[in-house]
Amino acid sequence: MRVTLIATYEMGRQPFGLASPAAWLRRAGIDVTCLDLSRQPFDAKAAGADLVAFHLPMHTATRLAVPVIAQVRRLNPTARLCAYGLYAPLNEEFLRSVGIDHLLGGEFEADLVRLAGGIGAGEDASMPPPSRLPYPSRLPRLQLIPPWRDGLPPLEQYATLQQGAARRVAGYTEASRGCKHTCRHCPVVPVYDGRFRVVQADVVLADVAAQVEQGAEHVTFGDPDFFNGVGHAVRVVEGVARRFPGLSYDVTIKVEHLIAHADLLPRLRETGCLFVTSAVESFDNAVLARLEKGHTRRDIEQAVDLCRAVGVTLAPTFVAFTPWTTVEGYRDMLAEIERLDLVEHVAPIQLALRLLVTAGSRLLELDELDEHLEAFDAEHLVYPWRHPDHRVDQLADDVRAMVGRRLTAGRRELFDAIRGRAHDEDPSRSTPAAPVRQRVEVPYLNEPWYC
Repeated sequence: MRVTLIATYEMGRQPFGLASPAAWLRRAGIDVTCLDLSRQPFDAKAAGADLVAFHLPMHTATRLAVPVIAQVRRLNPTARLCAYGLYAPLNEEFLRSVGIDHLLGGEFEADLVRLAGGIGAGEDASMPPPSRLPYPSRLPRLQLIPPWRDGLPPLEQYATLQQGAARRVAGYTEASRGCKHTCRHCPVVPVYDGRFRVVQADVVLADVAAQVEQGAEHVTFGDPDFFNGVGHAVRVVEGVARRFPGLSYDVTIKVEHLIAHADLLPRLRETGCLFVTSAVESFDNAVLARLEKGHTRRDIEQAVDLCRAVGVTLAPTFVAFTPWTTVEGYRDMLAEIERLDLVEHVAPIQLALRLLVTAGSRLLELDELDEHLEAFDAEHLVYPWRHPDHRVDQLADDVRAMVGRRLTAGRRELFDAIRGRAHDEDPSRSTPAAPVRQRVEVPYLNEPWYC
Protein backbone atom coordinates (compact mmCIF):
# COMPACT_ATOMS: atom_id res chain seq x y z
CA MET A 1 0.00 0.00 0.00
CA ARG A 2 1.49 3.32 -1.09
CA VAL A 3 0.24 6.80 -0.24
CA THR A 4 1.43 10.13 -1.58
CA LEU A 5 0.57 13.32 0.33
CA ILE A 6 0.76 16.52 -1.72
CA ALA A 7 0.84 20.16 -0.61
CA THR A 8 0.79 23.02 -3.12
CA TYR A 9 1.17 26.12 -0.94
CA GLU A 10 1.23 26.83 2.80
CA MET A 11 2.52 30.39 3.07
CA GLY A 12 6.17 29.40 2.85
CA ARG A 13 5.99 26.99 5.79
CA GLN A 14 7.11 23.39 5.96
CA PRO A 15 3.65 21.78 5.90
CA PHE A 16 2.38 20.40 9.18
CA GLY A 17 -0.57 19.14 7.11
CA LEU A 18 1.75 16.60 5.43
CA ALA A 19 4.04 15.83 8.34
CA SER A 20 1.28 14.94 10.82
CA PRO A 21 -0.72 12.47 8.67
CA ALA A 22 2.55 11.03 7.34
CA ALA A 23 3.45 10.02 10.90
CA TRP A 24 0.07 8.33 11.36
CA LEU A 25 0.32 6.46 8.08
CA ARG A 26 3.88 5.30 8.77
CA ARG A 27 2.82 4.07 12.22
CA ALA A 28 0.18 1.96 10.46
CA GLY A 29 2.88 0.38 8.29
CA ILE A 30 1.94 2.29 5.15
CA ASP A 31 4.57 3.50 2.66
CA VAL A 32 4.29 7.32 2.53
CA THR A 33 5.78 9.88 0.17
CA CYS A 34 5.42 13.61 0.87
CA LEU A 35 5.57 16.12 -1.96
CA ASP A 36 5.57 19.87 -1.30
CA LEU A 37 5.10 21.48 -4.70
CA SER A 38 5.87 24.93 -3.32
CA ARG A 39 9.46 23.74 -2.92
CA GLN A 40 9.76 20.60 -5.06
CA PRO A 41 9.07 19.74 -8.70
CA PHE A 42 6.23 17.39 -9.50
CA ASP A 43 7.38 13.76 -9.34
CA ALA A 44 5.57 11.43 -11.73
CA LYS A 45 6.64 8.43 -9.63
CA ALA A 46 4.77 9.85 -6.65
CA ALA A 47 1.61 9.89 -8.74
CA GLY A 48 1.82 6.10 -8.99
CA ALA A 49 0.62 5.58 -5.42
CA ASP A 50 -2.57 3.69 -4.55
CA LEU A 51 -3.89 6.77 -2.73
CA VAL A 52 -2.90 10.34 -3.55
CA ALA A 53 -4.13 12.90 -1.01
CA PHE A 54 -4.01 16.67 -1.41
CA HIS A 55 -3.82 18.95 1.61
CA LEU A 56 -6.06 21.99 1.02
CA PRO A 57 -5.75 24.33 4.01
CA MET A 58 -6.34 27.58 2.10
CA HIS A 59 -7.82 29.09 -1.03
CA THR A 60 -4.59 29.47 -3.01
CA ALA A 61 -3.55 25.89 -2.23
CA THR A 62 -6.89 24.61 -3.54
CA ARG A 63 -6.64 26.48 -6.83
CA LEU A 64 -3.05 25.37 -7.34
CA ALA A 65 -4.04 21.76 -6.70
CA VAL A 66 -6.58 21.60 -9.53
CA PRO A 67 -4.14 21.10 -12.45
CA VAL A 68 -2.10 18.67 -10.33
CA ILE A 69 -5.21 16.61 -9.63
CA ALA A 70 -5.80 16.39 -13.39
CA GLN A 71 -2.17 15.44 -13.98
CA VAL A 72 -2.26 12.67 -11.37
CA ARG A 73 -5.51 11.35 -12.79
CA ARG A 74 -3.98 11.17 -16.29
CA LEU A 75 -0.84 9.43 -15.06
CA ASN A 76 -2.64 6.98 -12.77
CA PRO A 77 -6.31 6.50 -13.67
CA THR A 78 -6.80 3.77 -11.04
CA ALA A 79 -5.50 5.77 -8.05
CA ARG A 80 -7.91 6.87 -5.36
CA LEU A 81 -7.71 10.63 -4.93
CA CYS A 82 -8.48 12.38 -1.64
CA ALA A 83 -8.68 16.05 -0.64
CA TYR A 84 -8.37 16.97 3.02
CA GLY A 85 -8.17 20.16 5.07
CA LEU A 86 -10.40 23.20 5.52
CA TYR A 87 -11.07 23.87 1.87
CA ALA A 88 -11.91 20.28 0.93
CA PRO A 89 -15.46 20.15 2.35
CA LEU A 90 -16.07 23.78 1.34
CA ASN A 91 -15.48 22.84 -2.30
CA GLU A 92 -16.89 19.32 -2.28
CA GLU A 93 -19.00 19.57 -5.43
CA PHE A 94 -16.23 21.14 -7.49
CA LEU A 95 -13.51 18.79 -6.25
CA ARG A 96 -15.60 15.74 -7.05
CA SER A 97 -16.16 17.14 -10.54
CA VAL A 98 -12.39 17.27 -11.18
CA GLY A 99 -11.74 13.72 -10.00
CA ILE A 100 -11.50 13.70 -6.18
CA ASP A 101 -13.01 10.52 -4.73
CA HIS A 102 -12.82 11.22 -0.98
CA LEU A 103 -13.07 14.40 1.10
CA LEU A 104 -11.98 15.02 4.68
CA GLY A 105 -12.15 18.28 6.62
CA GLY A 106 -10.72 18.82 10.10
CA GLU A 107 -8.95 16.29 12.33
CA PHE A 108 -8.21 14.12 9.32
CA GLU A 109 -5.32 11.87 10.42
CA ALA A 110 -7.27 8.84 11.64
CA ASP A 111 -9.66 9.01 8.69
CA LEU A 112 -6.72 9.05 6.26
CA VAL A 113 -5.32 5.91 7.90
CA ARG A 114 -8.75 4.26 7.74
CA LEU A 115 -9.15 5.25 4.11
CA ALA A 116 -5.69 3.98 3.14
CA GLY A 117 -6.23 0.75 5.05
CA GLY A 118 -9.51 0.13 3.29
CA ILE A 119 -7.99 0.71 -0.12
CA GLY A 120 -5.04 -1.52 0.73
CA ALA A 121 -7.37 -4.31 1.81
CA GLY A 122 -9.39 -4.00 -1.39
CA GLU A 123 -12.48 -2.89 0.51
CA ASP A 124 -15.03 -0.38 -0.68
CA ALA A 125 -13.43 2.75 0.74
CA SER A 126 -16.08 5.18 -0.38
CA MET A 127 -17.03 7.80 2.18
CA PRO A 128 -20.24 9.82 2.47
CA PRO A 129 -19.87 13.43 1.30
CA PRO A 130 -18.89 15.69 4.22
CA SER A 131 -22.02 17.78 3.84
CA ARG A 132 -24.09 14.71 4.72
CA LEU A 133 -22.06 13.08 7.46
CA PRO A 134 -18.80 14.20 8.96
CA TYR A 135 -18.89 17.98 9.09
CA PRO A 136 -19.59 19.92 11.15
CA SER A 137 -21.37 17.33 13.31
CA ARG A 138 -18.49 14.84 13.27
CA LEU A 139 -15.21 16.18 14.59
CA PRO A 140 -13.15 13.55 16.41
CA ARG A 141 -10.85 14.17 19.34
CA LEU A 142 -7.54 12.66 18.34
CA GLN A 143 -4.54 11.71 20.44
CA LEU A 144 -1.98 13.16 18.04
CA ILE A 145 1.59 11.94 17.63
CA PRO A 146 4.75 13.85 16.68
CA PRO A 147 4.79 14.71 12.96
CA TRP A 148 7.22 13.00 10.60
CA ARG A 149 9.22 15.69 8.80
CA ASP A 150 12.08 13.63 7.33
CA GLY A 151 10.20 13.27 4.06
CA LEU A 152 9.98 17.03 3.50
CA PRO A 153 12.52 19.55 2.12
CA PRO A 154 14.84 21.01 4.80
CA LEU A 155 13.72 24.05 6.77
CA GLU A 156 16.35 26.20 5.05
CA GLN A 157 14.25 26.06 1.90
CA TYR A 158 11.25 27.68 3.55
CA ALA A 159 10.40 31.21 4.69
CA THR A 160 12.80 32.59 7.28
CA LEU A 161 12.51 35.08 10.11
CA GLN A 162 13.84 38.47 9.08
CA GLN A 163 14.84 41.13 11.61
CA GLY A 164 16.93 43.88 10.14
CA ALA A 165 19.93 42.28 8.45
CA ALA A 166 19.60 39.13 10.57
CA ARG A 167 17.87 36.07 9.19
CA ARG A 168 16.90 32.95 11.13
CA VAL A 169 15.72 29.52 10.03
CA ALA A 170 12.04 29.18 10.95
CA GLY A 171 9.97 26.12 11.78
CA TYR A 172 6.22 25.69 12.07
CA THR A 173 3.95 23.73 14.39
CA GLU A 174 0.43 23.80 15.83
CA ALA A 175 -0.62 23.66 19.47
CA SER A 176 -4.33 23.62 18.63
CA ARG A 177 -6.63 23.45 15.63
CA GLY A 178 -10.03 24.97 14.98
CA CYS A 179 -11.37 28.01 16.82
CA LYS A 180 -13.98 28.87 19.45
CA HIS A 181 -15.07 31.89 17.44
CA THR A 182 -17.32 32.12 14.39
CA CYS A 183 -16.16 35.16 12.42
CA ARG A 184 -18.26 35.32 9.26
CA HIS A 185 -15.41 35.38 6.75
CA CYS A 186 -13.19 32.72 8.34
CA PRO A 187 -12.72 29.38 6.52
CA VAL A 188 -12.21 27.57 9.84
CA VAL A 189 -15.82 28.17 10.87
CA PRO A 190 -17.75 25.97 8.37
CA VAL A 191 -15.58 22.99 9.33
CA TYR A 192 -15.03 23.45 13.08
CA ASP A 193 -18.25 25.34 13.87
CA GLY A 194 -16.91 27.17 16.93
CA ARG A 195 -14.89 24.24 18.29
CA PHE A 196 -11.16 23.69 18.68
CA ARG A 197 -8.95 20.74 19.37
CA VAL A 198 -5.78 20.75 21.45
CA VAL A 199 -2.53 19.19 20.23
CA GLN A 200 -1.08 17.54 23.34
CA ALA A 201 1.77 19.55 24.85
CA ASP A 202 4.25 16.69 24.72
CA VAL A 203 3.55 16.25 21.01
CA VAL A 204 4.12 19.95 20.36
CA LEU A 205 7.36 19.88 22.31
CA ALA A 206 8.58 16.81 20.41
CA ASP A 207 7.78 18.51 17.11
CA VAL A 208 9.64 21.66 18.12
CA ALA A 209 12.60 19.54 19.24
CA ALA A 210 12.74 17.77 15.87
CA GLN A 211 12.77 21.11 14.05
CA VAL A 212 15.42 22.59 16.33
CA GLU A 213 17.53 19.56 15.49
CA GLN A 214 16.99 20.44 11.83
CA GLY A 215 18.27 23.97 12.49
CA ALA A 216 15.18 25.95 13.48
CA GLU A 217 16.00 29.12 15.42
CA HIS A 218 12.43 30.41 15.44
CA VAL A 219 9.04 28.66 15.42
CA THR A 220 5.64 29.83 14.20
CA PHE A 221 2.64 28.47 16.08
CA GLY A 222 -0.03 28.33 13.39
CA ASP A 223 -3.08 28.03 15.65
CA PRO A 224 -5.99 30.17 14.38
CA ASP A 225 -6.04 31.68 17.88
CA PHE A 226 -3.28 30.69 20.29
CA PHE A 227 -5.33 31.89 23.28
CA ASN A 228 -8.38 29.73 22.57
CA GLY A 229 -6.99 27.50 25.31
CA VAL A 230 -4.98 29.90 27.44
CA GLY A 231 -3.75 27.42 30.03
CA HIS A 232 -2.62 25.00 27.35
CA ALA A 233 -0.87 27.80 25.42
CA VAL A 234 1.09 28.93 28.47
CA ARG A 235 2.13 25.36 29.30
CA VAL A 236 3.38 24.90 25.74
CA VAL A 237 5.50 28.06 25.55
CA GLU A 238 6.89 27.61 29.05
CA GLY A 239 7.86 24.04 28.17
CA VAL A 240 9.53 25.17 24.95
CA ALA A 241 11.37 28.00 26.72
CA ARG A 242 12.71 25.67 29.43
CA ARG A 243 14.00 23.16 26.92
CA PHE A 244 15.20 25.60 24.26
CA PRO A 245 16.24 28.89 25.85
CA GLY A 246 16.95 31.43 23.15
CA LEU A 247 14.47 29.94 20.67
CA SER A 248 12.06 32.64 19.52
CA TYR A 249 8.50 32.17 18.31
CA ASP A 250 5.39 33.94 17.02
CA VAL A 251 1.69 33.28 17.53
CA THR A 252 -1.72 34.44 16.28
CA ILE A 253 -4.15 35.91 18.84
CA LYS A 254 -7.48 37.71 18.45
CA VAL A 255 -7.69 41.38 19.45
CA GLU A 256 -10.27 40.63 22.14
CA HIS A 257 -8.02 37.94 23.65
CA LEU A 258 -5.02 40.27 23.73
CA ILE A 259 -7.11 42.60 25.86
CA ALA A 260 -8.77 39.94 28.01
CA HIS A 261 -5.44 38.23 28.76
CA ALA A 262 -3.21 41.28 28.86
CA ASP A 263 -1.64 39.93 32.05
CA LEU A 264 -0.12 37.07 30.04
CA LEU A 265 1.58 39.23 27.42
CA PRO A 266 4.72 39.72 29.57
CA ARG A 267 4.93 35.93 29.90
CA LEU A 268 4.86 35.58 26.13
CA ARG A 269 7.71 38.03 25.81
CA GLU A 270 9.73 36.31 28.57
CA THR A 271 9.40 32.95 26.85
CA GLY A 272 10.64 34.26 23.49
CA CYS A 273 7.62 35.62 21.62
CA LEU A 274 8.82 38.15 19.04
CA PHE A 275 5.52 39.07 17.46
CA VAL A 276 1.81 38.39 17.58
CA THR A 277 -0.26 38.28 14.40
CA SER A 278 -3.80 39.51 14.92
CA ALA A 279 -6.68 39.61 12.45
CA VAL A 280 -7.56 43.29 12.81
CA GLU A 281 -9.30 43.21 9.39
CA SER A 282 -10.65 46.79 9.47
CA PHE A 283 -10.83 49.98 11.50
CA ASP A 284 -14.44 50.51 10.39
CA ASN A 285 -16.77 49.44 13.20
CA ALA A 286 -19.62 48.76 10.75
CA VAL A 287 -17.43 46.37 8.74
CA LEU A 288 -16.16 44.70 11.92
CA ALA A 289 -19.76 44.16 13.03
CA ARG A 290 -20.69 42.57 9.70
CA LEU A 291 -17.71 40.23 9.97
CA GLU A 292 -18.56 39.49 13.64
CA LYS A 293 -14.95 40.05 14.66
CA GLY A 294 -15.74 40.72 18.31
CA HIS A 295 -13.65 43.91 18.56
CA THR A 296 -13.89 47.60 17.72
CA ARG A 297 -11.58 50.30 16.43
CA ARG A 298 -10.86 51.39 20.00
CA ASP A 299 -10.02 47.80 20.97
CA ILE A 300 -7.42 47.66 18.21
CA GLU A 301 -5.63 50.71 19.57
CA GLN A 302 -5.72 49.22 23.06
CA ALA A 303 -4.22 45.94 21.82
CA VAL A 304 -1.45 47.83 20.01
CA ASP A 305 -0.63 49.74 23.19
CA LEU A 306 -0.65 46.59 25.34
CA CYS A 307 1.72 44.73 23.04
CA ARG A 308 4.01 47.72 22.65
CA ALA A 309 4.19 48.21 26.41
CA VAL A 310 5.62 44.72 26.96
CA GLY A 311 7.91 44.72 23.91
CA VAL A 312 5.97 42.31 21.69
CA THR A 313 5.42 43.41 18.10
CA LEU A 314 1.81 43.35 16.91
CA ALA A 315 1.50 42.34 13.24
CA PRO A 316 -2.02 43.22 12.04
CA THR A 317 -3.73 41.54 9.12
CA PHE A 318 -6.48 43.22 7.13
CA VAL A 319 -9.30 42.57 4.71
CA ALA A 320 -8.67 45.88 2.99
CA PHE A 321 -11.40 45.71 0.36
CA THR A 322 -14.99 44.64 1.08
CA PRO A 323 -18.33 45.52 -0.53
CA TRP A 324 -18.67 48.11 2.25
CA THR A 325 -15.25 49.73 1.86
CA THR A 326 -15.23 53.30 0.59
CA VAL A 327 -12.37 55.26 -0.91
CA GLU A 328 -12.44 57.50 2.13
CA GLY A 329 -12.54 54.47 4.41
CA TYR A 330 -9.47 53.01 2.71
CA ARG A 331 -7.63 56.30 3.17
CA ASP A 332 -8.68 56.26 6.82
CA MET A 333 -7.25 52.75 7.23
CA LEU A 334 -3.89 53.95 5.90
CA ALA A 335 -4.00 57.03 8.13
CA GLU A 336 -4.74 54.90 11.19
CA ILE A 337 -1.89 52.51 10.39
CA GLU A 338 0.35 55.56 10.20
CA ARG A 339 -1.02 57.10 13.40
CA LEU A 340 -0.50 53.90 15.36
CA ASP A 341 3.06 53.61 13.99
CA LEU A 342 2.29 50.27 12.35
CA VAL A 343 3.60 50.87 8.84
CA GLU A 344 6.59 48.55 9.30
CA HIS A 345 4.36 45.99 11.06
CA VAL A 346 2.00 45.46 8.12
CA ALA A 347 2.96 43.18 5.23
CA PRO A 348 2.17 45.12 2.02
CA ILE A 349 -0.09 42.37 0.68
CA GLN A 350 -2.42 43.11 3.61
CA LEU A 351 -3.19 46.48 2.02
CA ALA A 352 -4.41 44.71 -1.13
CA LEU A 353 -6.47 41.79 0.15
CA ARG A 354 -10.02 41.54 -1.13
CA LEU A 355 -12.78 39.78 0.83
CA LEU A 356 -13.12 36.18 -0.31
CA VAL A 357 -16.65 34.83 -0.35
CA THR A 358 -16.19 31.07 -0.64
CA ALA A 359 -18.65 28.21 -0.81
CA GLY A 360 -19.98 27.53 2.68
CA SER A 361 -18.96 30.95 4.03
CA ARG A 362 -21.06 32.51 6.78
CA LEU A 363 -20.92 35.71 4.73
CA LEU A 364 -23.67 34.17 2.61
CA GLU A 365 -25.98 34.65 5.61
CA LEU A 366 -25.90 38.41 4.99
CA ASP A 367 -28.89 39.36 2.85
CA GLU A 368 -27.32 42.73 2.12
CA LEU A 369 -24.46 40.95 0.35
CA ASP A 370 -26.77 39.46 -2.28
CA GLU A 371 -26.86 42.61 -4.37
CA HIS A 372 -23.07 42.56 -4.70
CA LEU A 373 -22.54 38.86 -5.50
CA GLU A 374 -22.31 37.16 -8.86
CA ALA A 375 -22.84 33.46 -9.50
CA PHE A 376 -20.28 31.07 -8.03
CA ASP A 377 -17.12 30.95 -10.13
CA ALA A 378 -15.91 27.34 -10.12
CA GLU A 379 -12.60 28.26 -11.74
CA HIS A 380 -11.69 30.72 -8.99
CA LEU A 381 -13.69 28.96 -6.23
CA VAL A 382 -15.38 32.16 -5.02
CA TYR A 383 -18.53 34.18 -5.38
CA PRO A 384 -17.17 37.23 -7.23
CA TRP A 385 -18.45 40.59 -6.07
CA ARG A 386 -18.35 44.08 -7.50
CA HIS A 387 -18.38 47.26 -5.50
CA PRO A 388 -21.16 49.75 -6.27
CA ASP A 389 -18.46 52.44 -6.51
CA HIS A 390 -16.20 51.51 -9.43
CA ARG A 391 -13.41 53.60 -7.91
CA VAL A 392 -13.04 51.09 -5.07
CA ASP A 393 -12.62 48.15 -7.43
CA GLN A 394 -10.10 50.11 -9.49
CA LEU A 395 -8.19 51.08 -6.36
CA ALA A 396 -8.12 47.43 -5.27
CA ASP A 397 -6.79 46.32 -8.67
CA ASP A 398 -4.14 49.05 -8.68
CA VAL A 399 -2.92 48.34 -5.15
CA ARG A 400 -2.69 44.61 -5.82
CA ALA A 401 -0.70 45.28 -8.99
CA MET A 402 1.64 47.61 -7.12
CA VAL A 403 2.31 45.00 -4.45
CA GLY A 404 2.80 42.25 -7.03
CA ARG A 405 5.33 44.30 -8.99
CA ARG A 406 7.35 45.38 -5.97
CA LEU A 407 7.76 42.28 -3.82
CA THR A 408 11.25 43.32 -2.70
CA ALA A 409 10.38 46.94 -1.88
CA GLY A 410 10.61 48.13 1.72
CA ARG A 411 7.37 48.33 3.65
CA ARG A 412 7.59 52.09 4.20
CA GLU A 413 8.40 52.75 0.55
CA LEU A 414 5.49 50.66 -0.69
CA PHE A 415 3.10 52.07 1.92
CA ASP A 416 3.87 55.60 0.79
CA ALA A 417 3.30 54.62 -2.84
CA ILE A 418 -0.06 53.01 -1.99
CA ARG A 419 -1.09 56.03 0.04
CA GLY A 420 -0.26 58.23 -2.92
CA ARG A 421 -2.45 56.11 -5.18
CA ALA A 422 -5.30 56.13 -2.66
CA HIS A 423 -5.31 59.94 -2.68
CA ASP A 424 -5.21 60.27 -6.48
CA GLU A 425 -8.97 60.73 -6.49
CA ASP A 426 -8.68 63.72 -4.17
CA PRO A 427 -5.07 64.95 -3.92
CA SER A 428 -6.04 68.02 -1.86
CA ARG A 429 -6.95 65.77 1.08
CA SER A 430 -3.74 63.78 1.08
CA THR A 431 -2.28 63.54 4.57
CA PRO A 432 1.45 64.20 4.97
CA ALA A 433 3.45 61.32 6.34
CA ALA A 434 3.68 61.30 10.11
CA PRO A 435 7.11 61.29 11.76
CA VAL A 436 8.45 57.76 11.91
CA ARG A 437 8.71 56.75 15.57
CA GLN A 438 9.74 53.14 14.98
CA ARG A 439 13.27 52.52 16.19
CA VAL A 440 13.35 48.74 16.63
CA GLU A 441 13.78 46.48 13.60
CA VAL A 442 10.39 44.79 13.23
CA PRO A 443 10.64 40.98 12.96
CA TYR A 444 8.62 39.22 10.26
CA LEU A 445 8.54 36.08 8.15
CA ASN A 446 9.76 36.84 4.66
CA GLU A 447 7.05 35.05 2.65
CA PRO A 448 5.70 37.85 0.43
CA TRP A 449 2.25 36.41 -0.31
CA TYR A 450 -0.77 35.50 1.76
CA CYS A 451 -4.13 33.68 1.56
